[in-house]
Amino acid sequence: MISNSFVWVTYGLLKHAPSVLYSNLVGVTLGCYYFFMFTNYCGPMQNNLPGTVLQHLRGTSIIVLLNLFLTCFVSKDTASELIGKEGVAFCIILFGSPLVALKHVIMTKSADSIPLPFTVACFFNCAAWSVVGLWIMTDFNIYFPNLMGLSCAIAQLALKAVYGSSSKAKEDLPK
Repeated sequence: MISNSFVWVTYGLLKHAPSVLYSNLVGVTLGCYYFFMFTNYCGPMQNNLPGTVLQHLRGTSIIVLLNLFLTCFVSKDTASELIGKEGVAFCIILFGSPLVALKHVIMTKSADSIPLPFTVACFFNCAAWSVVGLWIMTDFNIYFPNLMGLSCAIAQLALKAVYGSSSKAKEDLPK
């Protein structure tokens, strides 16, 4: 969350796009808070992440330093285009990652593995940014990943509608 939001903060600065800049400053701030809370309560060797806390710190540091380097040492137009494409890649990975469960959902005929709150949030977020990107900013780096994210969210909502929750999952709920 920190890395993705930082990329978009940098892009918003380079493109003079306050809506991109300020909304993602909130993301950087919340991401730092979440990361601090996680490390404070779970410890540095927590194993429920893909990687360790130190690996996440290193990865985030590399992304931040790369973007600062581009911003300082490459022309503004080139830097904004490269950073914009980096943001597109992050968004596609973020919004498409729940579709990894697609095969499992179809095989089990249960959409339990699709996180409904995240999917609904992605649907509304991507719909809003698609409108902003297409009709207000006319910026490919804004509308393209959000149209892709909107498509992924619609696919996930359709899977939820078709397959719902399994009866086993309903039986496992506390009474």
